Formats: sequence, C-alpha cells, structure tokens
Amino acid sequence: MSKKIYSLEESGAFVETFVLEAYQSGVLDGLKFAVKDNIDLAGKKTAYGSKPWAADHFAAVYNALCIDQILGAGATCIGKTVADEFTYSLDGENYFFGTPLNPKAPDRIPGGSSSGSASAIACGLVDFSIGTDSGGSIRVPASLCGVWGMRPTLHRVSEAGVLPFMPSVSTVGAFSNDIETLDKVMRVLLHSQNQESVKVKNIFLLEDAFSIASPLVQKAVKESISHLENFDGVNISWIGFGDIIGEKFDLTACNEKALRNLQTAEFTNTVGGWIESAKPELGPNFNAAYQNVRNFDRAGLNEALYLCESLFQKILAFTNAGDLFCFPTTPTVAPKKGSLSSLDRVMDFYGRTMAISSFAGIGRLPEISIPAAHIDGIPVGVSLAAGNYQDEFLLDAAKYFFDGDAVRKQGK
Repeated sequence: MSKKIYSLEESGAFVETFVLEAYQSGVLDGLKFAVKDNIDLAGKKTAYGSKPWAADHFAAVYNALCIDQILGAGATCIGKTVADEFTYSLDGENYFFGTPLNPKAPDRIPGGSSSGSASAIACGLVDFSIGTDSGGSIRVPASLCGVWGMRPTLHRVSEAGVLPFMPSVSTVGAFSNDIETLDKVMRVLLHSQNQESVKVKNIFLLEDAFSIASPLVQKAVKESISHLENFDGVNISWIGFGDIIGEKFDLTACNEKALRNLQTAEFTNTVGGWIESAKPELGPNFNAAYQNVRNFDRAGLNEALYLCESLFQKILAFTNAGDLFCFPTTPTVAPKKGSLSSLDRVMDFYGRTMAISSFAGIGRLPEISIPAAHIDGIPVGVSLAAGNYQDEFLLDAAKYFFDGDAVRKQGK
C-alpha cells in the first residue's frame, strides 16, 4: 500500500514558502528544510505564532545563527512553519494559523509548539526541519506525529536570532524521518568534533515516566524496546527519579515545584511585558493559560531556582559515560482535535506530559524521540536521553539500537 503524499496546502504546516539557497556545498547537500516561525530569517517577519506580534515587529535583518550554519552546510530552506502562539503550548492548535496536519492520525492534534515543523516532516514535504524545545516542544510533536526529533544539551546550539521564550531551558533542535539525516543535521548544529566513541553500559528504564503513561502506552513502549535485551554487554534496569537524585521526589514534583515555576517566571519577562503594554488580540486557549503567568508570585522564585540547580547537580553526579535513560516520550497518543477544550482534560494532558519532559529539561540532557511504538497505527515515541553534553553519544546509540529497519518492523 503506497503512502499518501500531502501537498503544502493540505499539510497546513507552513506560514509561508520561499526558497533560500544554500551558501555553499557541504554535508547537507541536496536536502531541503523548513524553519519554525520563532526563528529569524533575514527579510522575513517572525510571527511567533501570533499575527499581532508580526504586525508590531519589523522583519529580521539577519538569519538566526543556527540557520546560517545549516545554509553553510549545503541545505536549502523552503519556508517557515506554524508554531503555537508564542510557542506557549504543547497541542499544536493555533488560533491565528490553524492546526497543522498529523498525517498518521489526521483526526488528532500534531502536538506543539513545533507543530508545523513536525507536520512538514510527517507529510514528507522536507528532509528535515528546525524547531525549539523548552517544555517538550520538539519531543511531544515528534512523538505524536511519529517522526524523529532531538532536543540537544541545553545551550549547545546558539539561540542568537531565536525569539525569546524561556532562556534557562530553551533549545534549538531538529526533526527528520530517519536517524541518518537527523544525525547529520544535529552534528552541524552542535559543531561536533571528531570524538572517540563510547560504549553503552547501562540503559535505565525510567519508572516514573512509565507509571505516568497510560497502560496502552506502557505496553507499546515495552514491546518496542524488548529487542534491547539482545545486545550483549548492556545492563538494562529499572530506576525511579528518586533513586537518581537520592531522595523521595518524583517527576511530577520535578515539574510542578521546579521547572514550571522557572519557565513561568521567565515568560513574564520575555513576552509578558509586551503583552501587557501592547494589549494584543490573544487566542482563547493561550489567554486562559496566560492567566497563570499573570498570577505567578515571583516572591518564591529563589526557592524554585535553588531546586532546579540542586536537581541538575544530582542528575549530573549520577550519570556516567555510557549511561542511557529510556522511557515513553509522551504519556498518551495524540488527543483528538478539539478534545482539550475542558479544563480537566487540558490539565491531565499537560500535567502528565510535562512531568515526563521535565526530566531532560531539569537535567539539561539531550533527548531523542524515536518513532518506534504504535497503538492501533497511531504513533507514540520512545525516548532515549543521555548525560549532559553527551549528544554525539546519544546519536550513536539511537542509530545502534533503533536503526531504520528495526523501527519499520516495529511499526508494522
């Protein structure tokens, strides 16, 4: 059965299309890519998922540094992709620009906030795409759309020319339909040097993330990673977040007491000031979420900052060369479009999803979502994470354990 080919219009993934030719020949020769619309391209307005923001700001003068890296490596840009409003969402339903298509589950959301970047890959319109990730904005849409997506170690990729969001946790990363392309792109962005390969010693299955996930997701992910037991010399064991940091503390608390407070506080500075002064039209979903920002008590910020740093240091101390963590990327398959309208459903989806994504966020870890699991044909990602600054090791491990043939077989 042939795979359906979607047009640019059917995908709904693009804000605008154009062609930016590569600067020169390089390792990305012949590849086409798209860019999330919170990343500057010279001569283009960066809408940030908000038409009022675009109307109130000038076109960019320069490309973001990460885009110049890619153009300098031989790839050609064909357009800017839809992002959630101010990238402050994980669902991919944008009031101003619509909902990009999730082609593997057309009645379901694509995930956000890098919704268009994931959709463009899943629809087969580009070879790779660039997105950003703070609370899961690459990993979540990669999981829900069934594509590869990588969030690198915090601050290894320059965010010069990327619109401000949550500087202490925000990263630039990439999507692709195969690990080989993702590997090439990420090594350009990471300006990787020739490094000695590291053998995988331990794969820790993160208990908290599995327990947060639905029973069907747990089952699908466990089945998709059962082949890991066949690799000699690799120790596979279960571990709780509390075991990693040496105290009674779970991923839900990691998100609610540490990372979310830091993110909320930073958003008041990076975007909140403009919203309060410009008083723009806001989408209803964003406006409801933004009330949490307005109501945030900054007096307790130091407590959250100290906790974030303490958790980071403990994860850093626990993790050794050769260690990997494995877990479901998201706790559910993609919810149906429009199903997150009630407060209870929104809180459940966001609470569980961000609890899982907070592990790499608080640990400043590289993480790759792998399209290895499915439930009745609907994709759900399997994540591998490695230690801080172990991005190249993580890419090597993803290729070693989840090569294309293995993933395709698991998806049947």
